[in-house]
Amino acid sequence: MDLQIKGKKAIMAGGSAGMGRATAERLAEAGVELVITARRRERLENAAKEISAKYKVNVTPIVADSSKPEDRAKLLESCPDPDILAITIKPPAPNGDFLKVTPEMWRESIDSALIGPIELMRQYIPHMKESGWGRIVNIATFSAKNPMVWRLMSGPARSALINYTASVSREIAKHGVNINNLLPGMFATEGANEIMADYADAFGLEHNTEAVGAHFRANNPIPAGFVGNADDLAPMAAFLCSPLARFIVGQNIVIDGGQHASLF
Repeated sequence: MDLQIKGKKAIMAGGSAGMGRATAERLAEAGVELVITARRRERLENAAKEISAKYKVNVTPIVADSSKPEDRAKLLESCPDPDILAITIKPPAPNGDFLKVTPEMWRESIDSALIGPIELMRQYIPHMKESGWGRIVNIATFSAKNPMVWRLMSGPARSALINYTASVSREIAKHGVNINNLLPGMFATEGANEIMADYADAFGLEHNTEAVGAHFRANNPIPAGFVGNADDLAPMAAFLCSPLARFIVGQNIVIDGGQHASLF
């Protein structure tokens, strides 16, 4: 399918690994010029080189943490005029006892999963409105709609994010600027693997893949029968970044193998 975005410019915030990188690759495959950001310089620069070499497009890496105002300002200076903005963050660590969640933990979650994405959007929406076209896609989490006590550091902040985007998207759609959210379920990505020790600690499990995997499968059944990978989400993300999605406004699309049992 021709996504009709060849030659456009995109920022993929969180584009060095996992769903962010997979989305960056689908955009690059469609001929988009890319700016990708992440906190880890070496992994980010390697990703940029590999994507550029594979798809023959310009890929600019910028070391940045979107939760930090100074890094958002650095990104704006480097790329003031994107047509497309896609955003994802590293999954917050699972929490164990909800009574042990502290105000500091809440603040970190809100800075990363709510304020960071909102401020990135607020930074670029004026340009998109002025140019008469833009696409914004947040890769969030299905726990924004499906409350899970062990995902308190992830779900509530993203619930606020999808509330914000639902409101704002309807204000800017008349300017040709669309915001939509993807809500992935349980995916096997680098970020998810990195928090497996936290998952084990949250449930008092041994720190080994077999124990964690068995507990996860027993408590989080997925009707599709497998845990998704980043390429199960990236094509939908790229589609939402295209003119083909012009009539999709303010939506929250769950991609979870059927785990979240809801009509809407």
